Amino acid sequence: MKNALVCGFAAVVICLMAADVARAQAGAPPVPTTRILAIGTLNPGVDPAAARAILPTEVRETVKLYLDGKVDQWFSLQGRPGVVFILNMTDTAAAHEMLEKLPLGQAHLMSFELIPVGPLNPLRQLLGTATGSP
Repeated sequence: MKNALVCGFAAVVICLMAADVARAQAGAPPVPTTRILAIGTLNPGVDPAAARAILPTEVRETVKLYLDGKVDQWFSLQGRPGVVFILNMTDTAAAHEMLEKLPLGQAHLMSFELIPVGPLNPLRQLLGTATGSP
């Protein structure tokens, strides 16, 4: 009971904080895209053996993108097959085109969700509060 009460209180606090952030961001200037988060998963119905057969070539081509500075970081998804790349790119169309040229993309075995990201906009309020400027 006590744990449920604490968890409920924490959830309410988080929701209130999120509402304040949303209100603050509504009037804030837009942030520039500085990176693209690319989440790649095998397409539905893909035979995992077919993907594994292409994997050595996929890894070599991805290493080339890393060495060219286009892939900044790469990770595995937890609990399911897939990858996460943080791309040093700002154009989602160019990122999509680049990822589709990888072997799994050419074979139509993998798709990427592309999410443009940028600096944390609410930090502007902290700067304004700390310096006394509007």
